[in-house]
Amino acid sequence: MKNIRLLLTIPAFLAFGCESQLDLSPVTNLTNATYYKNADDARAALGACYNAIGNLDPNIDITTTDDAIPFLTGDANRPLLWRYNLTPANSLIGAYVPAYRGINRSNTVIDRLPGIAMDEALKKRYVAEAKFLRALHYFNLVRYYGDVPLVTAETASLDGLEIARSPVADVYALIEADLKEAESVLPKSYSAAETGRATQGAAKGILAKVYLTRAGTTPGSPYWAQAAAKAKEVVDLGVYDLYANFADAFALSARGGRENIFEVQYITDVRGHGIGRNFGVRQALIYPSGGAGIARVSASLFNAYTAADKRKAVTFLTSYVYNNVTTNLSVTDPDPTKAVSFQKLWDKTAKTSGGEGTSIPILRFADVLLMQAEALNEANNGPTPEAYAALNRVRTRAGLTPLAGLSAAQFREAVWLERRLELACENSRRFDLVRTNRLVEAVKAENSFNRNATIQPFHNLLPIPQTDMDANPKLVQNPGY
Repeated sequence: MKNIRLLLTIPAFLAFGCESQLDLSPVTNLTNATYYKNADDARAALGACYNAIGNLDPNIDITTTDDAIPFLTGDANRPLLWRYNLTPANSLIGAYVPAYRGINRSNTVIDRLPGIAMDEALKKRYVAEAKFLRALHYFNLVRYYGDVPLVTAETASLDGLEIARSPVADVYALIEADLKEAESVLPKSYSAAETGRATQGAAKGILAKVYLTRAGTTPGSPYWAQAAAKAKEVVDLGVYDLYANFADAFALSARGGRENIFEVQYITDVRGHGIGRNFGVRQALIYPSGGAGIARVSASLFNAYTAADKRKAVTFLTSYVYNNVTTNLSVTDPDPTKAVSFQKLWDKTAKTSGGEGTSIPILRFADVLLMQAEALNEANNGPTPEAYAALNRVRTRAGLTPLAGLSAAQFREAVWLERRLELACENSRRFDLVRTNRLVEAVKAENSFNRNATIQPFHNLLPIPQTDMDANPKLVQNPGY
């Protein structure tokens, strides 16, 4: 992903200045007149689309579910979010604006590139990449907020910015159309210099997740078979595989590796993230500037792993040594400096705060296998040999005994548990609980540290942030908020 990383910035025309020239055109005219003229401009514009994926903070995923407890001092919005004393003014629900920023950048590429004189096949691929990224943003939006404004053209002026919300079905129609075009155009893989771009497998894998989400809990839904078929297409590409060791999927050496179908890539201490430190042990000096300790691991999640599960030691930090002193960590000790923390995405080589270079997964091959297993079970009213093979492939890598002889209900529960254990801290838990209608039950069951969550069914959707409601009078808030 070398070339992508170099271009993951807003194109320079948006920021430069030149005081020595007095006859400059206005910036808007400059943009229209001098950019989007050649293949280099197209590539840079697409780089800005990748940049808009941004740092994928798992905070919403883990603290609105049963996977983590925010430290109850500091930012008051954290415990309010965790306890579901949730209002549109909460600053931690703001996935809305960044998503639309990314959508607008994708729309710009989709609208502008047809007019550029460049290699036609490359142009078509760039547009397909932009459509994949647009679909990804809309998929997150529709899962978080439900009905959302559907914007499919570049925002080129301040006119027409007030747009009403479109029905969920219409949003999904665009998502599916974009992903189908992407899978028909994008290559299976790239050269080493291009690794990290959206691929055919990424489009198919996200489409499988779209179908799985749309199936919900509906018996006999046609989306089950569609999800199973699309997941199988990813498997049959022959491009992806599990690493033999679970830890290897998150190693610095795994960037662009065989298990990571789509990921946000970083460079240690150059262009990094701070997820490991942010969700690390509070005040622990094993992190640059000390651990921030934003949230601790819940006993519910920690105890769901058996002793034989190799993923447990990779996912959690349970003790550490500093200055020859060992500190043991706990899921029950109220002292935040003694709390078990997430470490799966921590780059231990980073020397700067926010300089971690581990990739942030968006879609791993293990996720596809588990989607295939779940969808086959539901489509066939019970697990097929292929469903068992997919599920047990993930379990075996984790050091667990293969499953057999389960009813449809038992197999369903087994897959749901496996997804929780395999994908912890990867922005998956909330989406899984919502699509399977288990969010309320799961949150109420995880009541440690006096959570006493006031969660209700309407909390399956987040509120649209108040700042966005204020900016767009045509928006109508989600019920309950």
